[in-house]
Amino acid sequence: MQQVGRPPKFERSPFGERLLAARQQAGLSQIQVAEKLGVTQQTYAGWERRTTALKPDYIAKLSSMLNVPVDYLLGRENGSKKKGGPIGKARRVFEEVSKLPRHQQQRILGIVEDLIAAQRVQR
Repeated sequence: MQQVGRPPKFERSPFGERLLAARQQAGLSQIQVAEKLGVTQQTYAGWERRTTALKPDYIAKLSSMLNVPVDYLLGRENGSKKKGGPIGKARRVFEEVSKLPRHQQQRILGIVEDLIAAQRVQR
């Protein structure tokens, strides 16, 4: 990916690398993340560029906003939350379903609800 903005003066911390990767994966700018957190862009940029101590609240908010586990941000695991798994695929399919006419949505939901009910009975 092409670098945007000024080049860093220092090598990023491992936390900063993970934070940068998660933000880019989420398709958000530093400004967007900073605004959602109620901090300045400069403050957020510092988190990506330098070793810094963050309040636990910020780590939890970043985890949720960037759709990565807290353990990933802290370096305890490598993956992101169920990336590309059934939940993501189901969400994408239902987003498409929501664009269909209402009567078609109701038919699809009826089928899905029947399948879920049948699965519950089998358990």
